[in-house]
Amino acid sequence: MGMDVSDLIDFDRYPIHAGGAAREAIVNKVRADLAHDGCAVIRSFLRPRAIELLTDEADRVAELGHRSFNKTNVYFTADDPSLAETDPRRQFFERSNTFIPADNFARDGVLRKIHDAPGFDRFIQDCLQEPRFYRYADPLADVIVNMAEEGNGFPWHFDTNNFTVTLAIQNAEEGGAFEYAPMIRQDGENFEEVARVLEGTSDKVRVLELRPGDLQLFRGRYSLHRVAPLKGPTRRYVAIFSYVEEPDMVGAPERTRQLYGRVLPIHLERAGLRTDAYID
Repeated sequence: MGMDVSDLIDFDRYPIHAGGAAREAIVNKVRADLAHDGCAVIRSFLRPRAIELLTDEADRVAELGHRSFNKTNVYFTADDPSLAETDPRRQFFERSNTFIPADNFARDGVLRKIHDAPGFDRFIQDCLQEPRFYRYADPLADVIVNMAEEGNGFPWHFDTNNFTVTLAIQNAEEGGAFEYAPMIRQDGENFEEVARVLEGTSDKVRVLELRPGDLQLFRGRYSLHRVAPLKGPTRRYVAIFSYVEEPDMVGAPERTRQLYGRVLPIHLERAGLRTDAYID
């Protein structure tokens, strides 16, 4: 479309593609925020024109998103009657959301141009300080857009991917705040604290208001989080770039079917190959 990536990302404020003290300062700030609570936000990472173009791109493929309205628990697993009724694995909540799968975004489109920007992956890796760092190999989920409309939200859950990078594109008139309980799943499932979050009695929950153009790094595999319901006719768009610590990793078939409405042969071929022992 004739635009250079420097017209999209504000390299003047955030020279992630270059070496030097300015980039080092940004990386150090992000690292400090991640160490503090598993979440860091780079405000106004995109230029205003990029936000407009991304919104247009999302609008064009919005109807290709997978809409789902069901009940789910934190782990996206089936009910287990052998557990106590108070166990968080038996607490189910309404889920209403839409994910626009990655294969709807053109290789030369704005979203992928940002993802493929010089230094982008290396910058994210340096911020996360992960020696093993790969793009998610899932053809439906490596870079997607989450779309939410009035009344929608996303209930408490953990991410399948160890590291999630999100880019706020468009907010609704009201609602849609990002709420999270930092790093409560590090040395085990920590069901007790999960239960307190679900009950509304946890003192660990934090609320974050993201603005269009903000880049967020989040350790969502370990921090319980949700998106609050929206109000107003304007859709909420958030792009999600996913990274993992093993090459060639894709989503589990059942989770993929729930989120995107379909699975591909690659999901069946690589089922059960995760290296951690968490139940989702």
